[in-house]
Amino acid sequence: MRLFRPVPRFRAQGLGIQAPGREAGVRRRYSAAHRGGRSPFAGLFTSRSLRYADYHFLIAVAALLLLGLVSLYSASAIYAENKGLPSFFYLKRQLVWTFAGLGGMWLVMNLELEKFRKFIKPLMVLTLALLAATLFMPPIAHVRRWIPLGFMNLQVSEFAKLAVVLYLADYFDKNISRVLKDWRQLIKPLWIVLLTLALIAMQPDLGTPALIFGVSLMMLFCSGVRLRYILAPLGLGILVFIEELIRKPYRIARFKNFLSPWDDASGTGYQLVQSLLAIGSGGWFGAGLGASKLKLMYLPEPHTDFIFAVVAEELGLFGSLLIAGLFGYLLLRGLKLARNATSFFSAIAASGMVLVICLQAFFNMAMTLGLTPTKGIPLPFFSYGGSSMITMLLAAGFVLNVSAHRKASL
Repeated sequence: MRLFRPVPRFRAQGLGIQAPGREAGVRRRYSAAHRGGRSPFAGLFTSRSLRYADYHFLIAVAALLLLGLVSLYSASAIYAENKGLPSFFYLKRQLVWTFAGLGGMWLVMNLELEKFRKFIKPLMVLTLALLAATLFMPPIAHVRRWIPLGFMNLQVSEFAKLAVVLYLADYFDKNISRVLKDWRQLIKPLWIVLLTLALIAMQPDLGTPALIFGVSLMMLFCSGVRLRYILAPLGLGILVFIEELIRKPYRIARFKNFLSPWDDASGTGYQLVQSLLAIGSGGWFGAGLGASKLKLMYLPEPHTDFIFAVVAEELGLFGSLLIAGLFGYLLLRGLKLARNATSFFSAIAASGMVLVICLQAFFNMAMTLGLTPTKGIPLPFFSYGGSSMITMLLAAGFVLNVSAHRKASL
């Protein structure tokens, strides 16, 4: 069943509402003067921005962002002091990346999406090149996931999530009629996705490929692709996951730890056990903001992948459900905005963007609860990290862009 119906694209070259008091001849001369020798970036941005964006989605993002910054300071202050750093060290750096991400979000909100589409394929090629370059970078903690830029370490796999979403949305919009008739039309995008996943898995990292793979399959479903066409790549993905699990002994140990962390609570299961203890000790309303005990050098890296455990201990079940509810609302609202988009490309791309944010959030929360194997998947807007923060805000900006051009009020 197709969730988003392809509709004709709306193009505005040479059209528009004439401004009051402006003669048509002036506008014609202006248009004629800009037809030849134009910059490839000409007309790439509009000024609809906040005035027409969906405020429900924007407020949910703002609430998560504010809660995330407060939670990050609470989770990282003691950790920073124990490393001989100021208590505000991680919060200050996160604020810098947050403002950078907000600037990027504002730019994305003002993009002319139809004109931006010509940059999608070059962006995908650049992403693949950077992922390949990452494999030759100096390892950090025995993995090669970052490109050092001096002021920050760029994690290309975070931006690859958005590049894949844009590439698939562009491909489906141009080829959906052929894809629905012939499964072989899926081979090209499938190879691009698999190449992306392979480059990320070689870093090594299996969590991000699993997320991108899941989002890609859901985008296929939203596009109306037949279920049997989706089951084939799903089966392939499961086989690859099993093969990767068997090939690396430490992954087998991690999987066993997921199944029974208490068997080695002081060894391989230590991090998950501490996470479960933190969540369980939170009770209904938590120990209070800043009052977590497990973050006092018991829970490893409390400000990154396992920050939700600290939040659950301090805010309790009530606070945890509030955060999960905000992500759930973000997902439902985002998909509703995507369904009301003015073009098939916008609908599929917006659905992919909101799925990237919310599936990642649910995967992270499930990981801290011991419902999925432990993976390096950050909690959007909460976990410390510049690449993740900027990527999530760019994704939110894209959904807000689509909402500003929706067909009707929701």
